[in-house]
Amino acid sequence: MINNNNTYTKKKSDVNTVSCRHGGDVYTKRIMKYADKIVDFSANINPLGMPDNVKNAIIENIDAYECYPDPFCRELRDAIAKVENTKPQNISCGNGAADIIYKLAWGLKPQKALLLAPTFSEYEQALNTVSCKVEYYNLKQENEFQLDEDILDCITDDIDIMFVCNPNNPTGIVTPKPLMKKILDQCKCCGAILIVDECFMDFVMDEEQYSISSMIESYDNLVIMKAFTKIYAMAGIRLGYMLCSNQNIIYSVNNASQSWSVSTVASKCGIAALNNSDYVNKTKQMIKQNREYLIIELNSLGFRTFDSSTNYILFYTDNVTIQTELEQYGVLIRNCDNYHNLKSGFYRIAVKSQKDNQYLIECIRKVVTE
Repeated sequence: MINNNNTYTKKKSDVNTVSCRHGGDVYTKRIMKYADKIVDFSANINPLGMPDNVKNAIIENIDAYECYPDPFCRELRDAIAKVENTKPQNISCGNGAADIIYKLAWGLKPQKALLLAPTFSEYEQALNTVSCKVEYYNLKQENEFQLDEDILDCITDDIDIMFVCNPNNPTGIVTPKPLMKKILDQCKCCGAILIVDECFMDFVMDEEQYSISSMIESYDNLVIMKAFTKIYAMAGIRLGYMLCSNQNIIYSVNNASQSWSVSTVASKCGIAALNNSDYVNKTKQMIKQNREYLIIELNSLGFRTFDSSTNYILFYTDNVTIQTELEQYGVLIRNCDNYHNLKSGFYRIAVKSQKDNQYLIECIRKVVTE
């Protein structure tokens, strides 16, 4: 509220009036009837937890935190470049993938964008900050929310930018590489930039059949986004990056950023995390096994599930109060009714440890049989 002295006075009603659009809200106090702790299935974090060498990196480099971070993330970009088999100048780092999304919007200032629906809501939120017009391609439930080749007809000369989340969030559905290449070619033909969010690709078995990150050298209109958030359980540290061979795009993104968007602790943790190939492979096997268990159990309880390839599952139920009922057991799940093209009754759950997954199913069974 602006008073007569042109100063801002905060009303009590202004505090926390914007609800959290995502999962992972473990901070809001809840009255839980049957539990004394929270088991969070609303955020898709690696159930193996943060790797030990990442934890050690936090402590071992503590003296370095007295100085400002390197604004160019040189050491971190060098480490990422080796893993991604590209040049450091093709990498831009940020405060999580969400930071990269906003910097892409601010740096490129697109006029018209094409998004899938449903998909990660942060794309639209970022585009709204630059008054970009958004068009949607509605994924069909009867087609398992799989992307079809008719998407190519939607990529027209007036589209400046397109986001594709692969695997898609919240469906977990992957788009095969041949179709992704067709989309990339069509974007190239129409002068559009294709941004592919591969933040969950590390959880996918045979990811080489789906990832197009190796194509950045061949296409100057391709941007790949990745993050340490999920696969290395570093959500609270905030670290993401993008790959792109177009130096004009890299410059525009970097120019839209504040100088120290990546902290020294995040950089040190990222460098350490990249040396964990065995950890990633173990994660993939565990996620596959536990995902199959959850899908079988959810189907047996009468829920409609979708064929996810990553560490979360989208399901539908007629019980639209299941989220609040599960909270009584300390279980948090992600309500997906705020996604475009999803109605009330759609929910997303993370794939967690065997013990947590069994607890979830037990709680759901209690809710649906009461």
